[in-house]
Amino acid sequence: MANKLKLGIPKGSLQDATIALFERAGWRISANGRSYFPGIDDEEIECMLVRAQEMARYVEKGALDAGLTGNDWVLENQTDVEYVTSLTYSKVSRQKVKWVLCVPEDSSFQKPEDLAGKVIATELVEFTKRYFAGKNIPVTVEFSWGATEVKPPTLADAIVEVTETGSSLRANRLRIIETLMESETQLIANKSAYKDEWKRKKIENISLMLNAAIAAQGRVGLMMNAPKDKLDAIVAQLPALNFPTISHLSDPEWVALNTILDEAVVRDVIPKLKDAGATGIVEYPLSKVVL
Repeated sequence: MANKLKLGIPKGSLQDATIALFERAGWRISANGRSYFPGIDDEEIECMLVRAQEMARYVEKGALDAGLTGNDWVLENQTDVEYVTSLTYSKVSRQKVKWVLCVPEDSSFQKPEDLAGKVIATELVEFTKRYFAGKNIPVTVEFSWGATEVKPPTLADAIVEVTETGSSLRANRLRIIETLMESETQLIANKSAYKDEWKRKKIENISLMLNAAIAAQGRVGLMMNAPKDKLDAIVAQLPALNFPTISHLSDPEWVALNTILDEAVVRDVIPKLKDAGATGIVEYPLSKVVL
């Protein structure tokens, strides 16, 4: 099939969150068994499960037209790819992750310069080497195959590790002395593929729908009726995404309002709307919000 987009889905810690995001965006991906080629209910897309650490290399080479990976791995591999959009989601939260330089909490190390001549363990080897070289700090950077948090002080003097909440670092009695970078998931594309009109449009449509699904998370719609003489007081209670949509009703003295707001504030806003004169207040869920 001529019009076929080869799309990389990150295998591993981001896999479930990515598949769930695609489902909210309108695509069902079936990753069952040991196959690296999950099914998708879109005949124009062919999916492949690839480790996020390797995704950018395969996209750069053209083995994949597009894929999802963190910008940390794009920088680690120094790949030349097209950044399509940032997608702030992860396996735990909707926050960016951080790569941090950590030392044992009871150590004397206070700043990166204190680690001159020491051993740093990390999965982010090349970026870490460039970071310390840029500061003219001589260190030995060793690749960590996992369980990086348990290596200081016996197997390494310090580590560079990724964290979302910091809970694992605290549990292993580690102290952060520097943040090397923040990272979030990116939709990236092969530069040649992105110049192809059909593939570019398909990638941009995927970007639009994924962002719409992310924007809808934690938000709800709210609609209500309002007498015109109390409209200003009612609108003043709405922390709207932009401005509420106001529609005329058959009764010329009344209007209908429709807006979007954060779900966390609904319990406080609805009573205020009621007191301000709104009636027929209805809260409804959102699956996508196109900004």
